[in-house]
Amino acid sequence: MNTTHTATVEAIKAELLVQLNCNPKHPPVHVNDKSAAAALGVQANTLAVWRSTGRYALPYLKIGKKVQYRLSDLAEFLARRTACHTGEAMQ
Repeated sequence: MNTTHTATVEAIKAELLVQLNCNPKHPPVHVNDKSAAAALGVQANTLAVWRSTGRYALPYLKIGKKVQYRLSDLAEFLARRTACHTGEAMQ
């Protein structure tokens, strides 16, 4: 991983902490599926579909019936999905 990518992931992680109203001095390592869905702007049911179909490579933890996501995995997922438009410049 290059330093630019690492910095991007860390910046996204900081944004997620703010979005989820987490204390940046004591951030959670994991969040539940509802919080993860809110951070990604999707429904919790969408994450359930992604998990069952393997549509996206978004790691999760399954502890009994509970599903949790690492904040670092959410940030990495968003960094991988970030794109820039490479078409012609507008005049």
